[in-house]
Amino acid sequence: MRVVDPVRGDSYFEKRRRRYNEPGKPRELTFSCYRRMPFFRRERTCEWFRQALEAARTKFDFQVWAYVLMPDHVHLLVHPGEASGEMSRFLQAVKEPIGRQAIGYVKANAPQWLARLTVHEGQRVRHRFWQPGGGYDRNITSTEALRAMIEYIHANPVRRGLVARVEDWEWSSARWYEGMPYDGRIRVPTLEKLPAEFLVQAAR
Repeated sequence: MRVVDPVRGDSYFEKRRRRYNEPGKPRELTFSCYRRMPFFRRERTCEWFRQALEAARTKFDFQVWAYVLMPDHVHLLVHPGEASGEMSRFLQAVKEPIGRQAIGYVKANAPQWLARLTVHEGQRVRHRFWQPGGGYDRNITSTEALRAMIEYIHANPVRRGLVARVEDWEWSSARWYEGMPYDGRIRVPTLEKLPAEFLVQAAR
């Protein structure tokens, strides 16, 4: 479908990324805010994300193993168990509620921003929170890759220069892995410990 940005006049065809599901394998998911806008600088948006993730995790019985909320994108490491075929629906359940809440907030409190979030899809006008497309989706097939991915996810704020240490960024699972407390105002998504088989393999 051709999508037109009425502000800049740009047009493009929205692409859908094919997902390759490997049952029983952890998945790393990356998805970005529209035009890399820093929507997650606001704690309210981060809390909307946590709420949506909790609801989707419960509905589809996924485990969340690691995450980080960057100002303009998200990394998630999840384990779908035998429900890997539900990945697209899981992502939809995570992303759609945040988009609705955020756009509703903008309409009520900062309507001057709406033009920057508006696109035309044929005859339909939409307001975007997320960058179109499926984002990035990786199957994690080894213990070494799993541990490297967790470190990569947690190191994002350090690489961006936002903090000096991974545990200084509160909107990630880094503190949880270090056994450190979070600021009382921040509620953390439900995280699961890595299964014993991964820990045993890693120790060899």
